[in-house]
Amino acid sequence: MALVTPPLLVLDTPALYYRSFHGLPDTIRSPHGRPVNAAKGLLDTISQLVGRWDSRRIIAVMDADWRPDFRTALLPEYKAHRITDPARGTETPPELEAQLPVIFDALDAFGIPIAEVPGTEADDVIASIVAQGGDEDIVVVSSDRDLLALLAPGRRVCVHRPRTGGRWETTALADLPAAYGVADGDAYRALAALRGDPSDGIPGVPGIGEKTAARLVAGYGGLDAIIAAAQRGDKEHGLSARRRENILAHADGVRAGERVMEGLTDLAVSDFVAAAGGEPDTARIAELSGLWGLERSVARLLATLTGDDVEVQTTEHVRATAEPVVGGAPVDRAVDSTSAGWAADFCAFDLETTGVDPHTGRIVSAALLPFAGGDEGPARTWLVDPGVEIPEAAQRVHGISTERARAEGQPTAVALPQIMDAVCALSASGTTLVGHNIVYDLTVLAAEAVRAGILPSPDSLLDRLPPVLDTLVVDREVDTYRRGPRTLGALAQHYGVSLDDAHDALEDARAAGLIALALARSSPALAETPAVALHDQQTVWKREQAASLQEFLRRRRPTAVVSGDWPLERLD
Repeated sequence: MALVTPPLLVLDTPALYYRSFHGLPDTIRSPHGRPVNAAKGLLDTISQLVGRWDSRRIIAVMDADWRPDFRTALLPEYKAHRITDPARGTETPPELEAQLPVIFDALDAFGIPIAEVPGTEADDVIASIVAQGGDEDIVVVSSDRDLLALLAPGRRVCVHRPRTGGRWETTALADLPAAYGVADGDAYRALAALRGDPSDGIPGVPGIGEKTAARLVAGYGGLDAIIAAAQRGDKEHGLSARRRENILAHADGVRAGERVMEGLTDLAVSDFVAAAGGEPDTARIAELSGLWGLERSVARLLATLTGDDVEVQTTEHVRATAEPVVGGAPVDRAVDSTSAGWAADFCAFDLETTGVDPHTGRIVSAALLPFAGGDEGPARTWLVDPGVEIPEAAQRVHGISTERARAEGQPTAVALPQIMDAVCALSASGTTLVGHNIVYDLTVLAAEAVRAGILPSPDSLLDRLPPVLDTLVVDREVDTYRRGPRTLGALAQHYGVSLDDAHDALEDARAAGLIALALARSSPALAETPAVALHDQQTVWKREQAASLQEFLRRRRPTAVVSGDWPLERLD
């Protein structure tokens, strides 16, 4: 039987640490008060990637020069607008620049080679690794869509991109036609040149967006053919008179943009590839984790790479959820932290169902309750006839009988699309969805939508969801060692929230919303964490919490299994 070689994970490291820097609060600090949010986020991301791809063969690619001379010679405006310090010609904020030595030291200690070549960008090093990869399976990890240009026939490569809500999108060559309307990476580069990219200073053609660019590339081929068609006065594939005029007026800039996006493929990268999969230096790792207060992230990555459980005394989360600090000193906050961030505008959600198994349970009632500035808005509620008998055990919990559901409720076929639309509409406005143990409710919702033919699979709900906050997961994280149960009723009592009619969908949603507000007030750093970043964090927290509980239960029951899935529970 042939052995399967794990893929080579090639990280666009600057893109990942910038994402962490802007996505995690700067209240995550070292014991001496320096921000370490970018370093923590990068280590946590690498842990997720190693787990996702089952590979410890990692290369951390860096920018040796983020605006190389050979690119600015082609296009002087390339990334020019990003320069924040003209004297140094840099785009890196000082708070991030101070973390780069921490990041470099940590990667080196973990045995992850740092790949950079003088005078080039990370994109060039990545392009060279891919071009010289032969039969190597390569996963390029980056938020930069320009790297889709590396997808070509004969290459075993895909691009793994972070998306909103903690989701990731993996694109291979075969996915390009459906996703972007082009056949391969070269065609995607032509599309991108026509469309332009303001974030990189690539001008594009006015009046041509992504869909029109895709039609032109698919219809005519490369840029030269499109420009020639414009010169001839062709009218096919969306080539209107105005677009012909704009293409001809901006032909030189578009050609320069395409050349600027083309990565170098002949750099010396073989040593970086050979060094992937190096052994961690546990002594250095221990020293760095204590020095920078990254014990939890370091322990997680070390366990993921080695397969060994690592116990550490963590102080990291205490800093992350304590009062924000400046220069190591707490900041006095007089402002109500529920008036900003996700806590200023969210919707609380709850379902009551026919049973405890989320994959088979049917919706009996539902509630969606908005909160704005700490105040409740008008709720939407549904009483649903599930089309099956409601078991007596479920009736004793929520008090809804089969007879009442049939007499007063809407059929599932009517109510379910309304509930789905109401929940998924929150995504467009960025409104956070809050619930207690919401993984149960969302798993029920996904299973019901699949049965009704609304969704092709449960996982497809993830593409429609807004950022999610689970009061059970967050409370366990911010107050890990508090004794006692973590039921909705127990949390309501702990946080001083009224819950007079438990297991009524509206009352449970209201209690979850008020508990979320209490959590925000108790931790300004939590309230200030962007909703998408908080969603990402909960995927990690839930997995850690489940593993800890499973370990505890197996002391008495060796076969105990606790799911760490979030925000949907998978059906194995």
